[in-house]
Amino acid sequence: EVQLQASGGGLVQAGGSLRLSCAASGLTFDDYHIAWFRQAPGKEREGLSSISNSDDSTYYFDSVKGRFTISSDHAKNTVYLQMNSLKPEDTAVYYCGILRPGSYFNAAGVSYWGKGTLVTVSS
Repeated sequence: EVQLQASGGGLVQAGGSLRLSCAASGLTFDDYHIAWFRQAPGKEREGLSSISNSDDSTYYFDSVKGRFTISSDHAKNTVYLQMNSLKPEDTAVYYCGILRPGSYFNAAGVSYWGKGTLVTVSS
């Protein structure tokens, strides 16, 4: 069974850094696109970044471009999101998910979700 597990969230001060992990199992890791999303209370789940594990190509939304970096460790079946220069508005629950092939990069295009991990950025 496909399982995704996000971890690495916590409390950090503005300007600090965190690295989130998304551990995948039950799938052929290199066949999939994996993406990071976040959702703040009362807001839509927004896409942040994605990586194609077939060729390590990446995509970033403008909101995080230059601050966040996505990467894959193929041997560990794990995708990472390195988050630098964090801001209070980055506070949200962060999720990883598998994007369906050919889908738009939005929540509706995700076939499997991991449990979220909470990131809180204090001012």
